[in-house]
Parts: sequence; structure tokens; C-alpha cells
Amino acid sequence: MRSPLVREVRGSGLLIGIELKRRAQPYLEALIERGILALPAGPNVLRLLPPLIISHEQLERVLDALEEVLEGSRAMSEAHELTTSEEASEQLLADPEVALLHNMLTIPSLSRRESALAHYLVEQAHQRGLYAHVDEVGNFVACTHEELGAQAPIVLLGHMDTVPGNIPVRFEDGLLYGRGAVDAKGPLAAFLCAAARLQRNETPETPVLVIGAVEEESATSKGARAVVERYRPAACVIGEPSGSGAVTIGYKGRLLVECRVERDSAHSAGPERSSNEIAVSFWERVRAHAEQWNAEQANGSPFASLLPSLRSMSSVQNGMDDQATLLIGYRLPPRFDIDGLREQLETWAQSEDVQLHFSGEELAYQGSRATPLARAFGRVLREDGYTPLFKYKTGTSDMNVVGPVWGENIVAYGPGDSSLDHTPNEHISIAEYHHAIGVLEQVLRRWNG
Repeated sequence: MRSPLVREVRGSGLLIGIELKRRAQPYLEALIERGILALPAGPNVLRLLPPLIISHEQLERVLDALEEVLEGSRAMSEAHELTTSEEASEQLLADPEVALLHNMLTIPSLSRRESALAHYLVEQAHQRGLYAHVDEVGNFVACTHEELGAQAPIVLLGHMDTVPGNIPVRFEDGLLYGRGAVDAKGPLAAFLCAAARLQRNETPETPVLVIGAVEEESATSKGARAVVERYRPAACVIGEPSGSGAVTIGYKGRLLVECRVERDSAHSAGPERSSNEIAVSFWERVRAHAEQWNAEQANGSPFASLLPSLRSMSSVQNGMDDQATLLIGYRLPPRFDIDGLREQLETWAQSEDVQLHFSGEELAYQGSRATPLARAFGRVLREDGYTPLFKYKTGTSDMNVVGPVWGENIVAYGPGDSSLDHTPNEHISIAEYHHAIGVLEQVLRRWNG
């Protein structure tokens, strides 16, 4: 191609690294827009890892896309300079801990598509002196010890998967933008960096096990369910954004309800109710029931409230029949009677001829700030000049899965503002990210001290 942007091309066979004279991230994003998934290998290298079965036609498509992207480098650079300073970005990426999170954000990892990120993290864990592998369900697993033996580890359980939505990865005013910066990859990167700092001096007495779980954003929680019976940790930290000065000790439960209504098509001027009208009426019953329950039971507390949400709705008419489908998501308070709720919904459904399908059931989990782990976080945060906050969240996390089995010595912790979860403005403060790594490191040292 003879592109002036390319410093060197190296590799073996079709495993290719293209070292650029500029940061690789804008070019990775441009390739993704053209349907080509490349990976970073350091801040300036485009890495190509095609499958063995790739065809010549697909190879030509990749080369055409590369040529188009590299020939358009001047325009891309000008656009990039509008949002960030190249010099400032290079300075930030010189920090290996920042570069780790930055590179994680460039690797798409939707639920059930986490493999590329998992293998990248194994490589990074090895470079940081940890033992690492990808387990049979696709979880990334790294440990300070080669073998756990009979020792009860400290488990740092984060997740790799994100919700859809491409957010260009970039630095702006000390903030790092990208899908998963807050929910998933920020906390998981902090876990890996804290374990690596601990390992750097000497192997800790108590093993530290970092897990990047798959499918946390799905109703399956496949990754957490695969490890919940495998390990019996002395303590567990769930990787979720709490803010670096706060700790989460409880999550609400969940129940997903798919409601389907099918009717023979009828004239819109006739007396028969349509599927859409029946579905809307069912939703109004759900909402009114929750309002009444909260007025009687919740005492104004969001964590103690029953919170239904209408997540999606769709309808189809083909002239012969019409169908309407709703997806209702419940956030359930602690000690809530889920069986009673199911029975009530089924009674309403029978009266309206609505078909129901239940999934994603998780009980609420409510911990305590008096556990040894919560107190350790509290002491470290106070020494850092913070007044520790202990939060209860209205969402769910893998704490709902592992908490009932692993016991009360469990909290959720991670950098980032959880209100940015799943939004198009998702970003994390580099300073807060560093602070969270330091807090985790000190908590782990105290546990081993």
C-alpha cells in the first residue's frame, strides 16, 4: 500500500500487526464501520487475527477496507484532532493501566460475543505476572496463584459483556469515553490492575482470583452461574460502578414477563377490542397494582418498592390475525412474594386470554456494612479522606446470583457513575479509575496482612 502512515508490518502467516505512526484507535473504529473487526496491540498497532477458514474474497475485502482507511488518514486525523489532543492522548496511553482500559473499550464484547476480549485479557494478565486462562463457558479467569489448593480465595467478579451501541473511544478533559467504560470494563480493568499491583512485590498469602464473566447483561447470567459452585471464596467483590468513594451492599431482584395477545383481525370500527388494546389494558393493570402495593408496603423507599417497567412493545397485523407483544421487567424488593405475583399475573392473563412467559428471575440480595469486607473498604476510604457511602441499588448484578451461595462477605465496588450505564454518553474519569485501583489494592493488602 505504501502508506506514509505505516511504520512497520510484522507477524507470522495471517497473524499481522500493522504499526502506525499515529494512535490506532480511530482506524480501528473506521474498520468496524466497514465490517472489519481488528484489535489493538498497544496504542499504535492494528492487529489482524483472521480465522483459518477465511476466503480469498474476504481477504480482498479486508485489504480494500484497510487501503481506504489508511488513504483517508489525513481526513480522519483532522476529525480526530477536533475532539482530543494527540499529545495528551499519547501521554495518557503511556500509563499501562489506562492503556489496558482504553484497549478493552476498543474490543466489542456484546453478550455471547466476549471471546476476543477474554483472550486479550489473558494475554494482559500474563504480562502482569498473573496466571490466566479462558474457562469452558468463556469466562476470563486470572489468579495470583498457579493453583488454589484448599485455600479460600478473594474473588473479584466482574463481567465483560456490554449492551449494544458504539461510542467512539476517546479522551476528553481527563475522561475516557467508550461503551463499557462504566458498566463492565472500568471495574474489571481496575480489578486486574489491583491484583497485578499486589502480585508485583510478592505473591500474596491469600489467592486473589479475578473473573470476567460472560452474559451478565443477559437474563442467563451464564458466567456467574458457572463459577458459583466451583469456588468458595473468603470474600467477594462484584465489579459494578459504585463510585470510587462508595460501596454497594444490595441489589433488587428481577422478573421478566413476556405478554403475547393474538386475535383474529376485526374491522377497526367494530366492537371487538384489538390485541393492542388488550395488551395496553394488561400493562395498566400491572402499573396500578404496583402503585397500590408500594403505597401499602414500601414507605417511600425505592429499594423497598415494586418497580415494573415496559421494556418493549410490538404489534403485527396481516389482515387475518393481529398480535401484540409486551416485555415487562419487574425490579423486586427484598423478601418479595414472587410466587404470589406470578399467580396474580396469570389470573389477569386468563381473564384476558393473554399468554405469559416468565424468565430472568432473580431474588433481591441485601448485604450488610458490618461484614469484614465492607469494614475494610470503609477504613481504606476514610484514610483517603472520604466518608464512605453504602448503597442499595435498584438494578441487578451478579451479586444476586452468587450472594446467596457465597455468603454475606460480599460487596460491589468499581469506579464510575452508574447513571451513565447504557447511555450514549458513557465515560469514566481517569482520576477516579486510578483511585479505585488504589482502594482495591489497599483492601487486598489489608486482607493479606
